[in-house]
Amino acid sequence: MAHVVSFRKEEPSGPLLREVSGPVLRLTLNNPPANTLSIALMEALLAALDAAAASKEIKVVVIAAAGKLFSAGHDLKEMTQHRADADRGRAFFERTIRLAAEIMLKIGKLPQAVIAEIDGLATAAGCQLVASCDLAICTDTSTFCTPGVNIGLFCSTPMVALTRAAHRKQAMEMLLTGETIDAGTAKDFGLVNRIVPQQYLRQVVDKYASVIASKSPQALKIGKEAFYRQADMPVAEAYDYAVGVMVENMLASDAEEGIGAFLGKRMPEWNEE
Repeated sequence: MAHVVSFRKEEPSGPLLREVSGPVLRLTLNNPPANTLSIALMEALLAALDAAAASKEIKVVVIAAAGKLFSAGHDLKEMTQHRADADRGRAFFERTIRLAAEIMLKIGKLPQAVIAEIDGLATAAGCQLVASCDLAICTDTSTFCTPGVNIGLFCSTPMVALTRAAHRKQAMEMLLTGETIDAGTAKDFGLVNRIVPQQYLRQVVDKYASVIASKSPQALKIGKEAFYRQADMPVAEAYDYAVGVMVENMLASDAEEGIGAFLGKRMPEWNEE
């Protein structure tokens, strides 16, 4: 069944912009000048992800950013202001960092695919956000880094996502040196999927989103959950788990419809429930 494409833009201002185009939700970080992950922005992003998870209409989520930077990570000015608190900022630091971790976990558990669209610098928790998304597409001028070590703060929470997206030794190189890598190096490291010229970024991301949105919602939900669960299992355990998932998927209505459509040489009509 073809999706009816509609377009709706919501919230013209605020730290997070929302656009809905057919089955695709676009969330744009809008916290100038550096799109730092302030409490306000992270709360808005988490709420938007929660709403997407509950939606039957949204099939793909894109996380983009306004301005020249994707995200400079946590708002260090906001955090530093709380060093004057009675606990020297401990409670606020924990709230900030745990909220970011909750967002990263939410992205992985979301039934929809999540695509990061990067144009500019993604650093520290901004790089963590890129690494946490299912796919990442960037411009050829985008750059990435985990520079905490340069200011006496090892990027321990960005490390969790980074070591699960990039190759281990390359992730450690980024974490130990704090140096900025270019788009080509980020692709070599495994941090991004594609590099495109800036003028084609939105077009390429929209194409990926459209292709993914055309697939079975049941299969995408089952497959995404299984992908992340098996990734941390020993290989024999992963196969045992995947066999069970595959059998249950075969029994699902979309698999029955999809296989029947393939054998009958017709387009499938997915169950939207």
